[in-house]
Amino acid sequence: MAYWLTGPLSSLAADPVVLALAVVLDLAIGDPVYAWHPVRIIGNALTWMEGLLRGVGLSGYAGGILLFVGLATSFLLITGSLVLLAGIASVGAARVVDFFFVYSLFSLGDLIHHVWRIESAVQRHDLAAARTAVSALVGRDTERLDGGGCRRAAVESLSENLTDGFVSPVFWYVLLGLPGLVLFKVVSTMDSMVGYKTPRYLQFGWCGARLDDVMNYLPARFTWLAIVSVAGLMPMYSGRKAWVVGLRQHALLLGPNSGWSEAAAAGALQRRIVGPIWRDGVQVTDLWIGDPGDPPLERRGDVIRALVLAIVVGVLTAAAGGAWLALQ
Repeated sequence: MAYWLTGPLSSLAADPVVLALAVVLDLAIGDPVYAWHPVRIIGNALTWMEGLLRGVGLSGYAGGILLFVGLATSFLLITGSLVLLAGIASVGAARVVDFFFVYSLFSLGDLIHHVWRIESAVQRHDLAAARTAVSALVGRDTERLDGGGCRRAAVESLSENLTDGFVSPVFWYVLLGLPGLVLFKVVSTMDSMVGYKTPRYLQFGWCGARLDDVMNYLPARFTWLAIVSVAGLMPMYSGRKAWVVGLRQHALLLGPNSGWSEAAAAGALQRRIVGPIWRDGVQVTDLWIGDPGDPPLERRGDVIRALVLAIVVGVLTAAAGGAWLALQ
């Protein structure tokens, strides 16, 4: 609970009603698509600031740190000011603005709808459309993917983004209110745009990538435990395998966080995911995640169970956060 948000700043604190309504709307219709979407504005500002910093010779670690400071300061001031200005009219107006930002910064619903578009394309045997949709989620060659490969890539992205697209935003909103959520989205956008280990971004993107690791560290492990708990209570899933595979195989995937939810999902679904991956025409891995005795994920029913798992985990995570807020 953001106890430091008192007095006039209390309208920036997390609210259980706002959280519940934002989750319901996100799952029902997905992320709103429009030119002034907050994440799009953050991305445009990042591109402008990057050009400015590189233009004055700040292309290394210092430039990346200044990029974070500039983005975080700007967007914390902008969002905070808009909520506080609305609060001059009424508490209700402040909550409406708060709700707008919270809803706009959750992305589980949009991810679920995108995965379903991939599944629908595979189901109607339109591999070209499925591969195109998959390419929007993963940074790998998709031309070689068959229907099963498209489904595995979709479920892999769904399980990975369950953490940074939903559980982490909920975690930081509950903990630090709207400022915490905005700060997380700034860091997440930096990681997705400049957090690459390439010559251009190895130093400049270091700050965003490391901050993203830090801010997702606890939520990633909470997501693993949530998947274990849900899978243990629902038929056709395995809580035991979610625990074991998550614990033993999370480190096989890149980064300190993404492997927890991916490996746990593979165990819960009792299916193996990932498999052969090509980049620039070269096979870079043939790594399979999941119990070695389980079959590869390749059927329509597997994708449906993965979607159900993600939705239930998301709803229960939000419910737990809302209950915590209501008890404060």
